[in-house]
Amino acid sequence: MRQTDAMNRERVNAICAAMPGAEVSDPWGGGHDAWKVGGKMFASIGAVMPGVSVKTDSIETAEMLIDAGFARRAPYFHKSWVNVPFEADEGELRHRIETSWRLIVAGLPRKVREAIGRA
Repeated sequence: MRQTDAMNRERVNAICAAMPGAEVSDPWGGGHDAWKVGGKMFASIGAVMPGVSVKTDSIETAEMLIDAGFARRAPYFHKSWVNVPFEADEGELRHRIETSWRLIVAGLPRKVREAIGRA
């Protein structure tokens, strides 16, 4: 891993860690960072592809972000997920992670949302 990738990974992990209820694990081994809230993944940093994979609200939004050059297809994920390169603007990166987190939280059971303060 290049030094800049390691620094960018730290930056993304810091953004994810700031999300209420966020927890990180390496479910597949090999150096993946899977960020979850309420047991559901909202962001993932792979071991090979530089960037963070996040959920969008639809396949159409994902395609628009890919077509516009803001993201690329997130391998192994549903088509509504995109991979945002580490080099993305800090604000865009933060926005995509926060949006993914909100989408996941919105789908959680009410008791789980209440437990993380998002009823």
